Amino acid sequence: MNKILLVDDDQNIRELVCTVLKNEGFLVFEASDGREALKKMTEVNPELCIIDIMMPNMDGFELCRHLRQSYEDMPILMLTAMDDIMQKVKGYELGTDDYLTKPFEAVELIIRVKALLRRYKIPASEIIQIGNLTIDKGSHTIHVDNSCIGDIPMKEFELLYKLARSRGKILSRGNLIEDIWGYDFEGNERTLDVHVNRLRDRFPPDRHHFKITAVRGLGYRLEVVS
Repeated sequence: MNKILLVDDDQNIRELVCTVLKNEGFLVFEASDGREALKKMTEVNPELCIIDIMMPNMDGFELCRHLRQSYEDMPILMLTAMDDIMQKVKGYELGTDDYLTKPFEAVELIIRVKALLRRYKIPASEIIQIGNLTIDKGSHTIHVDNSCIGDIPMKEFELLYKLARSRGKILSRGNLIEDIWGYDFEGNERTLDVHVNRLRDRFPPDRHHFKITAVRGLGYRLEVVS
């Protein structure tokens, strides 16, 4: 049974969401603001968080930022009362995975929750070796010369794995965004560029055996170098 932490200061919304999710077999825990949510994280250890943006004491953006510092591999679904693209871009850059605009249909909530849980369930071990780098999708680990590198955010890991699996091939920006952030991602391509630059900083070609190059007008390609 998947555990979900719902964070919203609106009791009516909490009751609605809890009813919908519990009817689908989820175990739902509640918090009325960001500070209460942070306290409950260690008690509940949820597999997914649903967070409202507009809350007292600590808003959804600030809560998302705190969660991503300690829970990099947990999906986050944000609830917003406004269909504001700049709000969504800010949320994606802070680490949220998906958005749902109020009011919403129960079926859409269920679809998005289940899609996020599927996206974060990594299949059986798939290992890629590039020079001194080993990428293990099954355990979500990266080793360099047999030493494990920690603190790799999920989105960076997925991006590196996808590029490495198709090394030498150009992967379009659209396909990368759709595969990693979801087909209904409404942010801009800057999010992808930010993650690519982080990978470049983390794995400079002078210490590793690959580089990530941008192909103008097409996308990105991971190239093996000697």
